[in-house]
Amino acid sequence: MKRHTLLLVLLLTAASLFAGSPLDAFLKSPAITPGSTAVIIQDLATGDVLVSHNAATPLLPASIMKTVTIAGLLKEKGPDERFHTKVYADGMIAGNAIEGDLLIVGGGDPTLGADCAPESTDIADEIIAELQHIGVTAIKGGIRIDTSLYEGPDCPSSWAAADLNEAYGTGSHALNFRRNAAGGKAVRNPESKFLSYLATRLRQAGITVQGAPKTGTKGIGSKYAVLLVDHVSDSYAEVMRSCMMRSDNLFAETLLRAFGLARGKAGSTTASADEMLSFWKKAGVPTKGVTLIDGSGLSRANRVTADFINSILRQMGDNEDYASFMPLAGQEGTLSGFLKDTPLDAYVAMKTGSMKGIQCYAGYKLDEQFAPTHSIVIIMNEIGTRGTARRAAEKLLLETFE
Repeated sequence: MKRHTLLLVLLLTAASLFAGSPLDAFLKSPAITPGSTAVIIQDLATGDVLVSHNAATPLLPASIMKTVTIAGLLKEKGPDERFHTKVYADGMIAGNAIEGDLLIVGGGDPTLGADCAPESTDIADEIIAELQHIGVTAIKGGIRIDTSLYEGPDCPSSWAAADLNEAYGTGSHALNFRRNAAGGKAVRNPESKFLSYLATRLRQAGITVQGAPKTGTKGIGSKYAVLLVDHVSDSYAEVMRSCMMRSDNLFAETLLRAFGLARGKAGSTTASADEMLSFWKKAGVPTKGVTLIDGSGLSRANRVTADFINSILRQMGDNEDYASFMPLAGQEGTLSGFLKDTPLDAYVAMKTGSMKGIQCYAGYKLDEQFAPTHSIVIIMNEIGTRGTARRAAEKLLLETFE
């Protein structure tokens, strides 16, 4: 009898401890739907799992998808690669004139003419300076843009129609300009905007363009073609940092396509997303139930598991750049108000993901030297009040790491 009594006491004690655990309290929040929520927090050094719930359940990731895209490209190409937009005199230069077209070859640079970090020089200034240097005052052809770098549509068909008109829902083009947005709305033909801008700048500089502008044509047409300008973006690292800090969908989609091209695939979103999933599967990341549609997380057809994201975070834990791209809790970007004035203020770096009914976090707990010590993935679908869900996530982290 005493033995049975002791066993009962132990079971009740264990149940009591579990009932009062940070995870249990988190799942009981009125904003949380337990069956549509996944969590995993793991010690990077020991592999010990501190918290786990539904880690193998496929859920919508929203913008924490950007952690996947950036990790893949960082592993494939490193932080120092850059985007190139090349400009050619596509015809013989005779006297003060280009006998053919001024050809701009789109390289996918998402920062071209952008009003955010990372800053770049104005490509129009570079073109005009070079034309003036070689004495060209007339272009007998037109301004032509080669947009052949990318295949397929500018954005996935699964993006919501309501998002397509918004600045955050603009597509990724071979030639992007001013973030493909104006007045908070998407610009669907940034090439035309760029053509108009460049033509105006050339005219102001006293350089005449006789032919009509053209877009969509491919390649150099003249054996006399000469490279005039190679406009170079800031490093991938700075583009990635800006993407994570501001949760920029255009930047993420361009980085995904850059990954696909780097892996020898067509420059389409679909081919690049498929290659991204294959890449991580070959790297030993669990991909069961995972569907990658885009690079930004804007598609509601994306599905990831906490295990999938966590495994990537663990693989990237010793990368000196990766964690630094993520906003610091209480300090930066989309995480500036999260965990502010708490013991974890500035000691957690995470990417957030927010859509209607969705709130997600993926990143790291940091030590005093800002090196990752623990991976953190919190995916909340079918949430109630967003503020309540955020506070529940804060409480979970504070109590887990107290």
